[in-house]
Amino acid sequence: MNGKALNNKIIFGLKIKQLRMEQKLSFAQLSKETGMSVSYLNEIEKGKKAPKDDKVKLLAQALGSTFMELKKTELTNNLAPLGQLLQSNFLNELPLELFGIELYKVVEIIANAPTKVTAFISTLVELSRNYALREESFYFAALRSYQELHQNYFEDIEKEVSDFVKKNKIPVDRELTLGVLGNLLKEKYGYEILENELNNHQDLASLRSVYLPKQKKLLMNAQLSNMQRVFQYGKEIGFQHLDLQERAYTSSLLKVDSFEKALSHFKATYFSCALFMNRERFVDSLKSFFNRTEWSGDAFMDLAKDYNASPEMLFQRLSNILPQYFDLKKIFIIRIIHRLNKDLFEIDKELHIGGQHHPHENGLHEHYCRRWISISLLKNLQVLQTKGETPSLIVGAQKSHFFGTDDDYLVITIAKPGDINRNVSITMGVLLDEETKQKIKFIDDPYFKNIEVNKTCQRCPIEDCTQRASSPRVIKQRLRRQKIDESLNRLMDQK
Repeated sequence: MNGKALNNKIIFGLKIKQLRMEQKLSFAQLSKETGMSVSYLNEIEKGKKAPKDDKVKLLAQALGSTFMELKKTELTNNLAPLGQLLQSNFLNELPLELFGIELYKVVEIIANAPTKVTAFISTLVELSRNYALREESFYFAALRSYQELHQNYFEDIEKEVSDFVKKNKIPVDRELTLGVLGNLLKEKYGYEILENELNNHQDLASLRSVYLPKQKKLLMNAQLSNMQRVFQYGKEIGFQHLDLQERAYTSSLLKVDSFEKALSHFKATYFSCALFMNRERFVDSLKSFFNRTEWSGDAFMDLAKDYNASPEMLFQRLSNILPQYFDLKKIFIIRIIHRLNKDLFEIDKELHIGGQHHPHENGLHEHYCRRWISISLLKNLQVLQTKGETPSLIVGAQKSHFFGTDDDYLVITIAKPGDINRNVSITMGVLLDEETKQKIKFIDDPYFKNIEVNKTCQRCPIEDCTQRASSPRVIKQRLRRQKIDESLNRLMDQK
């Protein structure tokens, strides 16, 4: 059933419920008036059943309304905001079924307390406008929640990758090549690959690839590295093999007008990464790495080099494998962009598994704690570039203790040059508990210093910080309010 038909059933059901409540009629009384069973009326009100016109006329007569009024696809009075929400199709686009939620149950909750809940919804919509949140922001947030709910591990996709590898006799003991995947795209899926075609379209020069479905042509950017090309091929194979029909045809999501597009892009990316970095082989590599008694940045980077993988791919695969195969279920991944011309740091991607961890995006334009290795490595990279050095990447690790909590993390970061006027760092944090310490042998290496960190400078009360980028404005405001409250309480206590 399409979204419009479903919305119409829900709106009709809500109108029946609203009129029944206004008339102070029980289900039993309405059943007697209309000749319809109580269970059928209940299904109508929940938006599960759509009665035929003869039954609509009976309901209109029993509820003191008219046939035309009941058939209108709009709600009035305190349910009007819900009607607008349904007509916007936003609720239908949310992937409620992925979380085991049925749409009619959400609507039923709203309908049971319409004034309060619709006011709450209106508040959320207003906040989203104030913070310039677009519809796609909700889709990406829903996708992150879906990933986190499944600990970012999807056995169905892993199995599809394994089956594809076996069926097509793809070697898993060495890195993938352009030839292997390119031939599969051409011969198995009928693609025509135009290696440098995007350079003939100036406005598309920032894209890695574009797929033209009618012509089955894959247009590639000439500036891509060999690894980037192979990864794009893997994504296209993922779209085809997983039969992902609703998809974007650009390498990155320029516009997301449905959750299905965001989900398809994620699945194809997951497929390509799992194809690139074989699960069984990668698990064995990680076991060897964790059995080291000393931390080594080179050994960490070897995890990527063995597959000719990028830092992004390495961290993505770690987030898939660690919870499932090493029982390390409390981790976070964040990506920070350093805009060099403004000396501005922004978190543009994050994933939290096993709970909401402390470092996360702050939309209030505050300065992230400079003690994070995510930022300190970016600053180091900038210094090297200023001196004329051009490292491809730098890697580092630290133990981070979050101020005011009992939480300690092993934090590993890779910082690398990005495109014009920006650098990028990707970070993984693993919560340190006794079980984690037993699994990661190098955790007691004297190399690690336990650095106390916080969220943002504006919210940090640490007094002796020499790396502060801003005064603790929020803390000062909080202290001023606290003094006002204390003074008022003293006045009130006077006899």
